[in-house]
Amino acid sequence: MPKITYITHDGVSHAVEADVGSTVMENAIRNSVPGIDAECGGALACATCHVYVDPAWVAATGSPSPMEEDMLDFAYDVQPTSRLSCQIRVEPKLDGLVVRVPERQA
Repeated sequence: MPKITYITHDGVSHAVEADVGSTVMENAIRNSVPGIDAECGGALACATCHVYVDPAWVAATGSPSPMEEDMLDFAYDVQPTSRLSCQIRVEPKLDGLVVRVPERQA
């Protein structure tokens, strides 16, 4: 199982084992990672699962789709590495992925 590390805005790390085929958001919710609200349940209808992908992992996670970019307009403090965690599908190549959770969700 790939391991994902979520770092909350206060610097606390939460390392979880993630199921291949699930999303980064689903694993955060399943493991009670603070700061990931996921109000729409992963339907790409909100921006409450916003994360910052660690720069070393940007290429591996890919670019946001045009629809995801539209939803990121509603996110808090968007950065160049911002993604909606519901749109990052866990694959074996993401073992070791690091994402940071913003101070708050929109």
